Amino acid sequence: MGVVNARVLGENLPYPEILQKMQDFTRLRTEETADEIWLLEHAPVFTLGRNGQMEHVLNPGDIPVIPIDRGGQVTYHGPGQLIVYLLLDVKRMDMGVRELVMNIEQSVIDLLAMHNIEAIGDRDAPGVYVEGKKISALGLRVSRGKTYHGLSLNVEMDLEPFQRINPCGYEGLEVTQCADLGVDEGVMEVAGALCNELARNLGYEQICWEM
Repeated sequence: MGVVNARVLGENLPYPEILQKMQDFTRLRTEETADEIWLLEHAPVFTLGRNGQMEHVLNPGDIPVIPIDRGGQVTYHGPGQLIVYLLLDVKRMDMGVRELVMNIEQSVIDLLAMHNIEAIGDRDAPGVYVEGKKISALGLRVSRGKTYHGLSLNVEMDLEPFQRINPCGYEGLEVTQCADLGVDEGVMEVAGALCNELARNLGYEQICWEM
């Protein structure tokens, strides 16, 4: 399907700044604009999706809660967690949203399989799970056939903030991370491998890296 641009944006980035950039990119893109994958880490933040209910935010403490326009409920982003934003033209890809979600989940599953970790998706609760514990959350916004937002993958982070919420709206849902499953790679190492899997599963022929 051609080239996808992959951008490494950095770490500890404020959520509102990146959200605005995603919205601007999506609003201004044309039919000729190449799809992009943004890779980054956020400063600590809870994000509350369009279906989110504040009752699932139990005790945010000093971490801000930001209502946003993606699907889904509440989740946490913070240092040591890989964020992958997918700015894609699904109309051009000729791919339905459900198929897109399944291909994104499969990319995470394939990545973990490289480390001999068995993971599965869940049709009723999008994301990727290892032995019932969530390791990757997923939420998209589709506007005029264009997507933004994307997925998070817990790599090597402090998981305590997840105890302050009902992750994705599920009381008692446990979370896990790559480091606790024996993956000895940093966030950006994992990012490169996951980007390769995403490109393959989404049908791109080449990744153009922009650091």
